[in-house]
Amino acid sequence: MFDTQDINKAQCTLVEGQAVWLFGYGSLIYKVDFEYLERKPAQIEHWARRFWQGSHDHRGTPKAPGRVATLISQPNANCVGMAYKVSSEVFEHLDHREKNGYLRFNTRLNFFDGSVDQGLVYIASENNAAYLGPASEAEIAKHIAIAKGPSGHNDEYLLELANALRELNADDEHVFTIERHLLALS
Repeated sequence: MFDTQDINKAQCTLVEGQAVWLFGYGSLIYKVDFEYLERKPAQIEHWARRFWQGSHDHRGTPKAPGRVATLISQPNANCVGMAYKVSSEVFEHLDHREKNGYLRFNTRLNFFDGSVDQGLVYIASENNAAYLGPASEAEIAKHIAIAKGPSGHNDEYLLELANALRELNADDEHVFTIERHLLALS
């Protein structure tokens, strides 16, 4: 079972009408299809972005999943992304969007302006049914080059994310190495 919506709803960490910060590190950086009250660049510590999660519902299909970003625990790493202050009601949409193996976790957000706050982040751990796991950046690029799902080609996800990270002046060797391999395939 890939669908994590019921698990996220059962966590009961949201208070109706109360705003909460959400940290985006993948498509949530560039594909903002939800209302937000505020948006600020941020980073979270001890997490690294990896294209190790399968996408059966957006950038691939159940028979041919695409590869999308998740986070892995990594000491001394910092993951740069975008934080959005959202109302609790937005999570009904977000839980559906991130249903393919992602669970909500609390995290400390370090904003680029020097402030700090608590927020939520969606992470697809290695224990979820859609997890594809590690592979070389070259193998991931080959996989991404051929995957396609209801939300479009998988390569679009990678290229949009790489561009968004450049706009944030983020250095993400994993993403940029996959991008180089992908562009060399064309």
